[in-house]
Amino acid sequence: MSNEEIEKSTAESEPVETSSETAESAQQAESEADVVKQLEDARNKADEHWNELLRARADLENMRRRHSRDLENAHKHALDKFVTELLPICDSLELGLDAAKNEDAKLETVRDGMEMTLKMFMSSIGKFGLEQLDPEGEAFDPDLHQAMAMQPEEGVEANHVLKVMQKGYRFNGRLLRPAMVVVSQ
Repeated sequence: MSNEEIEKSTAESEPVETSSETAESAQQAESEADVVKQLEDARNKADEHWNELLRARADLENMRRRHSRDLENAHKHALDKFVTELLPICDSLELGLDAAKNEDAKLETVRDGMEMTLKMFMSSIGKFGLEQLDPEGEAFDPDLHQAMAMQPEEGVEANHVLKVMQKGYRFNGRLLRPAMVVVSQ
């Protein structure tokens, strides 16, 4: 066989593309382009969500740091108001000591100064929720009082406080220290 005959026979054996095959390959190429476009869109969205996640994490970490700093400052400065309230009382005590050291100091004036300082102190701590329990003459309450002794007393009902040996204190409604009392029998 000659070269021309071989070329003719191969040309005849190769299938000729029809228009339907061309349309299918065009659809397939278009479909692949759509898939590639969808993949790119998905990657873009994933990148966008990843960036949002990183921003949210950074915001959360900043909030934690801020909260920690605020809490630390609150602990450091929690007693500022209380201490500021006590400073005038310290001043009053110093003035009373100086007055008592004078040669012409009278017991009565020193006592009056101490009473005024005590009133100022009780007023100051009362602003912060501390209240004094002085139950003299009241009925005995085992939740608020601690009986140190019992004593018979005429004219007083049983289980009433006769004498307060040590006053009790409540802070914001919670008992800190019960009052130590003598109770009637």
